[in-house]
Amino acid sequence: MKTLATTAGEPAGPSAGTRRRPAGRTLLAAGLGAAALAGAALTWGPALFDDGPRPLPGPAGRALSAAHAGAPASLPDLAALIGDRKAWLREHPGDEASWAVLGAAYTERGTRIAGPADFGRAERALRKSLAVRPAKRGNVDAQLALGALANARGDYARGRAWAERVRRAAPKRWTAYPVLIDAYKGLGDYAAAHKAAEALQGLRRGAAALDRAAQSFRDRGWREDANATAIEAAARAQGPAQKAACLYRLGELAWERGEPAEAAAQYTAALRLVPAHGPSLAGRARALGAQGRTAEAFRDYRAALEAMPLPEYALEAGELYEAAGLDGDAATQYETLRARVTEAGSYGVNGELVLARYETDHGAPEEALRRLRAEWARGHRSMEVADALGWALYRTGRAEEALPYAKRATDEGRRSALFSYHRGQIERALGEYGAARRHLAEALRTNPHFSPLLAPRAKEALAALGDPPPGGPKSLQKPRGSAAGPREQRPAARPRPAR
Repeated sequence: MKTLATTAGEPAGPSAGTRRRPAGRTLLAAGLGAAALAGAALTWGPALFDDGPRPLPGPAGRALSAAHAGAPASLPDLAALIGDRKAWLREHPGDEASWAVLGAAYTERGTRIAGPADFGRAERALRKSLAVRPAKRGNVDAQLALGALANARGDYARGRAWAERVRRAAPKRWTAYPVLIDAYKGLGDYAAAHKAAEALQGLRRGAAALDRAAQSFRDRGWREDANATAIEAAARAQGPAQKAACLYRLGELAWERGEPAEAAAQYTAALRLVPAHGPSLAGRARALGAQGRTAEAFRDYRAALEAMPLPEYALEAGELYEAAGLDGDAATQYETLRARVTEAGSYGVNGELVLARYETDHGAPEEALRRLRAEWARGHRSMEVADALGWALYRTGRAEEALPYAKRATDEGRRSALFSYHRGQIERALGEYGAARRHLAEALRTNPHFSPLLAPRAKEALAALGDPPPGGPKSLQKPRGSAAGPREQRPAARPRPAR
């Protein structure tokens, strides 16, 4: 049998002759969304081998076995699975289950390497699966994979619609719940996301479910629970790829607590298992920069962008270069960001949030505001979007309109130094000095290294506010427009919007 040729930069898989049967008729596919890139994995249903033979040994079989356990496959094994299914489908184009497997595998690879071209391949494969066996005839595999693909592209309403359709038809299919969690979080429905995470825990144990639980605890602000659950997830992880993803999660939690040395240690442990793990490279770069080890940080950012060229990483690297006074290098990173967003957009990926964050602080705030208003209008109301929209309103001179969005971001529960900083600056502009002082101090207490550009500004703003009046103000948040109290007078001029 002729070996499948390499196309579009994909490694050739095993020849069609190495496989004589489909991988299983009840295979489910569900990838994680763009908000959880580090742990992105195919989570295929518990009935993987129930009514079909187990796959033959080899890398494609290992990828399927990892998916069955809810663990990410190694990238070489994932490439082998893609090649294997393509070869099989040349001879068996009517196998809708294998089309669904192929589409889900493309989605995972595209997410793991930030390769948006794979998303177009994924959609074509999944549409072929539905053409062979439509959704109304019970093609659950393709529906759930389409939900995961929608989330990976940042289309959370569509991701929710596909996953909810599967849950209604098969409420015990645990693989529907990771897709639901990502969709709900992208839409800002955290109550539903937490409920879905609890349902997942009831249906499935192991590292994948525990990692989801840790993220849910983090979003509620339950740091101790999040860390303990993430440690358990790492202990239960199967294989280097999943172990690395769990160690990355522990690194992120340490970073958010303001512990860059501990964070760097966790990221380094992940990189010992998967040397090109993009999220851990970017995380370690961030932590090294916070420790003043900028040359090493720049090295890791370059490696991260080579392994996983996300625009978010280019933004982080650019801000570190800017903080170091290397404006030319910063400009190069910002151009990379814009180019990556444009490229991904041609494959249906929504990069509005990261582009708006860049424009708000480094480009055109009014353009950022336009983009973020559109995101809010389409139902994308996550904490991140609320925070970014509030900050864009503030940066365009609309501090009063900005405050409700800043409050929404901080009041959801997550302890974010960036969110607290933004809220504090907005309150400062409005003359709510007690609240501003509290939130700026909270930002620095949460993580004094949260941004190479903004953390120093938080310290400056807090110093400018000075100490609170003796005995404390009667109200930390005076009604807007009210006269200043006798012990805490307003400054002669309201501070201009800070960056």
